[in-house]
Amino acid sequence: MSGFVEKPEPIQVPGLVHLHTGKVRELYQNEAGDLVMVASDRMSAYDWVLPTEIPDKGRVLTRLSLWWFEQLRDLAPNHVISTELPEHAPADWAGRTLVCKSLRMVPVECVARGYLTGSGLAEYDESRTVCGLALPEGLVDGSELPAPIFTPATKAEVGEHDENVSYEEVARQVGADTAAQLRQATLAVYSRARDVARDRGIILADTKFEFGFDGDTLVLADEVLTPDSSRFWPADQWQPGRAQPSYDKQYVRDWLTSAESGWDRRSEQPPPALPQRVVEATRQKYVDAYERLTGTAWS
Repeated sequence: MSGFVEKPEPIQVPGLVHLHTGKVRELYQNEAGDLVMVASDRMSAYDWVLPTEIPDKGRVLTRLSLWWFEQLRDLAPNHVISTELPEHAPADWAGRTLVCKSLRMVPVECVARGYLTGSGLAEYDESRTVCGLALPEGLVDGSELPAPIFTPATKAEVGEHDENVSYEEVARQVGADTAAQLRQATLAVYSRARDVARDRGIILADTKFEFGFDGDTLVLADEVLTPDSSRFWPADQWQPGRAQPSYDKQYVRDWLTSAESGWDRRSEQPPPALPQRVVEATRQKYVDAYERLTGTAWS
């Protein structure tokens, strides 16, 4: 069992039709047929949407995504049309709302890994592979890979778990041409972002993208390269062979699996509320990621 601990009721806005409540975002459609994405302050971990929000999180995700879209514009078109607040929208939506093209989404989580950790490490320890790709012996938690790899996953509904799949399975599901486009675009965008982050003292260990088609054009969609979708490590503290300090939600995952939380992630019980110190520290990690990457003070 998993999903929302407390599922929110969507806000009804004149002129907008509510389409979907995601882990973090509310999705609407306006009268022109465009999508309106609103990033909440919700936090998800271990396939649960937690009962505690992280202040400013939705605005950090939105502003950082916009910054990255600009850095990547020459590599991949994106879905953003406008950041203007829709008429009649609540004031709280300011800074967390994007008006976007309606795309034909590809149902694949496009994951790029440059370093070994997380579910990739778990598979490697069992078989010396990640998503069926053979890797050298001797790698440990935090090892840099010989070259970035494309390790796709199925896109799960809220409360369900994304499952790593092979490239061949993606090709079977979406077609060989689309699979090749996804792999090429994912690795190109990751490589650019890795270099940008490295120049700012951050290691981009791995990340995931979503793509959709606008006609025949593959378009980068949803959010990009945020602490929700990426592992960011401080480069000056990188030390393979242990868990790395990070600017992402790993801090929340670690607390949830600690003895202090008292929660067993294998049980059917929902996770507990986060203590205030964890909330504040998590917010600061998201802000730190934004400031270090963009070179701009959060306000």
